[in-house]
Amino acid sequence: MANKKGAGLLMVWCDVPADKEAEFNRWYNEEHIAERLSIPGFLSAARYEAVKGGPKHLAVYELENAGVMESEAYKKVSNNPTPWTKKIGPNAIATTFIRNIYTLIHPKSPNPADAPRGMAPALQIGRMGVPATVDREWNEWYSTIYVPNYEKVPGVIRGRRYRAVVGEPAYMTFYEFEHPKVSESDAWKTQQNAVPISATMRGHMTHAPGSPGVYVKTLEG
Repeated sequence: MANKKGAGLLMVWCDVPADKEAEFNRWYNEEHIAERLSIPGFLSAARYEAVKGGPKHLAVYELENAGVMESEAYKKVSNNPTPWTKKIGPNAIATTFIRNIYTLIHPKSPNPADAPRGMAPALQIGRMGVPATVDREWNEWYSTIYVPNYEKVPGVIRGRRYRAVVGEPAYMTFYEFEHPKVSESDAWKTQQNAVPISATMRGHMTHAPGSPGVYVKTLEG
């Protein structure tokens, strides 16, 4: 069975004008996702739309590793955009465009049990930075306490953490949900302060605009 999970992610967020949205979605769904999945090292992909936070449109690409984005195969495709891409892709029409490349930091390597799993029905994405003075302590808390506690909540499939190798802010938390209401549940809210240090550690974080965002899947490649 094909491996669908890797150690890297390409994440593309954007907002587009309302009068361009229908064609933008057709381009993404009919051409762009398949084009990217033809590149070696692109393992799986899906599109999502925000139901909380933003930007509205999100494309998620699971990569073998972040180095895939430096491969000759990727550059050949990226450097030769199709006519439709030139007309309606994010570089042409997006009013907000964020393209970040990430490498996995928690868990330390992909879980083999997750390898055949497709993209989750819903995601919660946090994009945040933290002062260098608390970076080590904050990362240890996030990976050993905060994410594992949230993974106990009904409806949470998995939590992963990433460091940006291209783009900002420095960190991203990637929760896979069975449905988009998981983080509204009492069980989720209970875990926010289940450990006394959590309130202090959360206070160090600076979230990017629109973060945390909750997204529902609209297309899986």
